[in-house]
Amino acid sequence: MVRLINADNVIYLKKLVNGILKTQEIFTIIKSVDHPDVGPCLYAMWHGNQFCVYGIPDRGKVNVLVSTSMDGDIIAYCIHNLGLKSIRGSTARKGAVGGTMQILEALKRGESAAIMVDGPKGPARKVKGGIFKIAHMAQVPIVPVHWYSPQFNFVKLPSWDSLTSPILYTRLINIYGTPIYIQEDLDAETEKKYQEKLKESLINLEAKAPQIYKEVKHEIPWKLNLDLNYQRYN
Repeated sequence: MVRLINADNVIYLKKLVNGILKTQEIFTIIKSVDHPDVGPCLYAMWHGNQFCVYGIPDRGKVNVLVSTSMDGDIIAYCIHNLGLKSIRGSTARKGAVGGTMQILEALKRGESAAIMVDGPKGPARKVKGGIFKIAHMAQVPIVPVHWYSPQFNFVKLPSWDSLTSPILYTRLINIYGTPIYIQEDLDAETEKKYQEKLKESLINLEAKAPQIYKEVKHEIPWKLNLDLNYQRYN
């Protein structure tokens, strides 16, 4: 069976997907709510909400962990064109050492990293342990992130992770949970405790999002994002 993405067409798919995302950038307005001022950190989100990295403040200093697969080649290409940085690797399988070391180096430079904690292949909404090891080694907090819009064109795609994405003009919020600090040695029991804590935080953010949106929607600009070199996020 022929793969949808292969060496012969990956360059064309990169340009196609990048063109779609750059066009969508014009129509996407995101307000950050309760973003903590904690310096370098690890942003944690569900794989299905991975596009929320676009709305993280100061995204030029955010490194997104991307798999080394051919699919990851497309994602990394688009990430760079949206002003983010990419780190190729994993925190839980082949490539874990390289990915982890690159994240630690970025954190040491004063930059942050974004990790989809149930990625890259799921199961969906099951927190994996790699992020806690990195947070403990670097002594930086984990910041849960969720994004939301009530608009009908903020869609959920029929993928394994229920990927969410705006389509054309969409006003959204990024909301952030209380930073989680890993200050004790990690064994199987404590890691499980932190997995449950992070999962609970992400679920709570999702539950609170509709009400928070109502409270701040008047602060979200109506004007399209025509100046793509200007960071209009709070």
